[in-house]
Amino acid sequence: MFGKKTGPEETTAEDQVRLAPLFGVRPGVYLTFLYGLILVTVLVFILIYPGLANPGSLGVLRSEPSGAAVRVDGVTLGVTPCELFIPRGNRVIELVLPGFKTRRIEAEIPGRIFASALFPHKEYITGELQSDNPRTVLVLGAADYAAWSFAGEPTAAFQIPLSLSEGAYRAGPAGKDPLIRENFTEILTGALRFASTRAALRDVLRAKFLIDNGGVSPSPVTLLRSAEEILAYLGETPGAAAWLGAVLPPEAADVLVNSSWHQKDQEGAAALGAASEAASSLGSASGAVMEIGALNFRELSGGPLVQGRPFPHSTIIENFWIAAAEVSTEAWDKFLADEPEWRGENTPDLAERGLVNSDYLLPADNPAYPYPTVPGVSWHAAQAYCRWLSRFLPPALSGYEVRLPTEAEWEYAAKLSQRGDLSLDMPGGLWEWCGDPFVPLPFLPAGGEIIQDIRSPERPVKGGSWVSLPGSVDIETRASLPPSSCSPFVSFRPVIAPREAP
Repeated sequence: MFGKKTGPEETTAEDQVRLAPLFGVRPGVYLTFLYGLILVTVLVFILIYPGLANPGSLGVLRSEPSGAAVRVDGVTLGVTPCELFIPRGNRVIELVLPGFKTRRIEAEIPGRIFASALFPHKEYITGELQSDNPRTVLVLGAADYAAWSFAGEPTAAFQIPLSLSEGAYRAGPAGKDPLIRENFTEILTGALRFASTRAALRDVLRAKFLIDNGGVSPSPVTLLRSAEEILAYLGETPGAAAWLGAVLPPEAADVLVNSSWHQKDQEGAAALGAASEAASSLGSASGAVMEIGALNFRELSGGPLVQGRPFPHSTIIENFWIAAAEVSTEAWDKFLADEPEWRGENTPDLAERGLVNSDYLLPADNPAYPYPTVPGVSWHAAQAYCRWLSRFLPPALSGYEVRLPTEAEWEYAAKLSQRGDLSLDMPGGLWEWCGDPFVPLPFLPAGGEIIQDIRSPERPVKGGSWVSLPGSVDIETRASLPPSSCSPFVSFRPVIAPREAP
């Protein structure tokens, strides 16, 4: 009456696919075979193929001391301690560490076929390294320590290696000999001149404890002995209290600054600083003048010099001659005429050799450059000029050489110039290279041999009147640059001094 009544929707049956037999083989049989073949193939590639394609063992390499480069058949693959794959066969394994004899090990390396990728065969290889000269080992660590000291205080994101104490650990066992230990102490004292950060100070202290205990952790007895020697050194070294006050954390520095030791140290520094202001403390100019290679040199008699702030220290200056002005472009052109390899067009080659950078001799052709001196000269280039100029010394100066001045010689001449004793353009218009290695703490004592062994990654520059108002240049201001650096505001003036004995 009200229309046709509909029921539930009708459903349709799903389509069904039935596999047909293959070559008369029922689907259940050949699918089982196919799945098994796939499984076997996967297992072969996982368990068998790696061992067949790349047979060998996992080498577990250790050395004493650690940190040795690992070479397998002449190819460097890692640094001990390490684990690395070594191909099967007769292999030559070398453990190489600077300052130590290379340890050569011939090993027959096996290779596991089954499950080598998951459970490789491990071949354990260890070697104890020997050194004919433990001093060289520690010196190498000290030189690396000096280089890293210019990186500044480390942060959470930037860390520096413990190069000095690592060298002490490697060389430490030889320090059980009292004579060798004494030499090690001299090296640590020389390295201390670079301890201008807390990280550097920690490294040198750690090295001291390792040296005193034969390269291992200190015992209570050796710890006490090391502490006594450290305190004795600090007590005997003027300026040590002020230096520690500048390096230590604020809490410790506050305690130190308020101590009687610090006050006594400051009084000594003040007395020494007052001596440096006394005109009578310097020598004098002889008045003699000598011209060599378009440069005029003035002769200076030696004498005592007090230098350094805030850590003043005294040194004795021997007689020497110094150029009245920075090297002029005319004098430099004479050098280039004889030594063409240092011409500006050879900058790419010189830079590749690490002797200059891309700013070499710039802006030599810029008419806006305000100085008549040659600009953009690296320390290496200045040294080459000095060696060249030495050829023209008169016979009367046969035992002399032309070189860059030391910091002390430069300051000595500048103070005589400011006193009005001689006519010198000092400070000149630019920063000027000095010849000796730059150390942050030159007031700390060190032997000459140690200074040359440790070296420094940078060289001093002095003067730089262009950064100051006229008449306000502080001749004790010091800075440093890598020896390959070239800047339009850095030049040099040579000195003539007795040739150092080889």
